[in-house]
Order: sequence, then structure tokens, then C-alpha cells
Amino acid sequence: MTAEVIAASVAIAFVLFGAGCTALVVVGIPGAWIVLAAAIAIDCLDWLWLPSGSPLTFHPLTLAAAALVAGLGELLEFLGGAAGARRFGASARGVLGALVGGLIGAIAGTLLVPILVVGTLVGALAGTAAGAIAGELLGGKRSLQETLRPATGAVVGRVVGTLLKLPMAAAVLVILSVAAFA
Repeated sequence: MTAEVIAASVAIAFVLFGAGCTALVVVGIPGAWIVLAAAIAIDCLDWLWLPSGSPLTFHPLTLAAAALVAGLGELLEFLGGAAGARRFGASARGVLGALVGGLIGAIAGTLLVPILVVGTLVGALAGTAAGAIAGELLGGKRSLQETLRPATGAVVGRVVGTLLKLPMAAAVLVILSVAAFA
């Protein structure tokens, strides 16, 4: 096989793999970062199929732009739970609790629930709610019953944040897919 055929095959495989990873964002898997890692891995292996002196498949500035977009997606998801909690009446402690709880919950869910994707998603949502409740209770001004509304808002916000993250992951895929075939 020629170098061009191999490079095109790698690009096609990358796009197919990336599409699958992008779809995983909906269930809480960091698909945009996995796609970015795959692009970096391809750059590290370019020497296997590209002629000596050829430019990398993904220019470092392209990788940086993709990382910036992926980071924006993470920020949207992260802040979604906090915004939802705030919109539904959470205090600053409840908002902070939702942020911290969502992060801890995603990690714990991944480790504790043996179903691959489900554990992360369930953990993140449960952690967001539990964190909002804990933050409100630590404030000492609300009863357990009164914390349910901010906790619900935190979960709704987290889901909305995840849905906002999906177009960012798709943008990462498009940026890197165009570069793969350039």
C-alpha cells in the first residue's frame, strides 16, 4: 500500500472512531478528549506511514483549537449543574455542593457501578443532587424538604449542560476530521 492510501485509511478510521466517541458524550463519557487523544496518538505514529519530512496529520495549532473547544464543552457541562441549582433557588453553598458532588459522583459512579457508561452518568447526576442537598443543609437555614427544589434544579442543569457539551464535542470532531483529510 502507498503512503497516501494508508493515510486516507487512518483518516477514515479516525472519523468513524471519533463519531462513536462523540456520541458517548451524551452518557457522560469525555468523548471529545478521547478524540483529541486519538489525534495526538496518530501524530506520534505518523512516521510509520508518512514519507520522511512530511508534516504531521494534525498541526499543533489545530490540536490546540480542538482542546480549547473541548474545554469549553467541559465548562458548559460543569457550570450547567450550578446554574440549574441557582435557578431553582440554591444558595452559594448549594451551588458549590452541586459542582463538587457532580465531580465526585461521576468518579464514584464509574468505579462502583459495573455497567460501563451508566455508572458515570448515574453517579454524576446523583452526586450533583447529593452535593446540592449537602451544601444547603450545611448552610443550616433549610430543612431537607426545602433542599429538594435546588437539588432538582442542579440535576436538570447538569443534563442541560451535558446536552450543550455535545455540540462542542461534535465541533472537535469536525475540526480534527477536516485536518485528517487535509
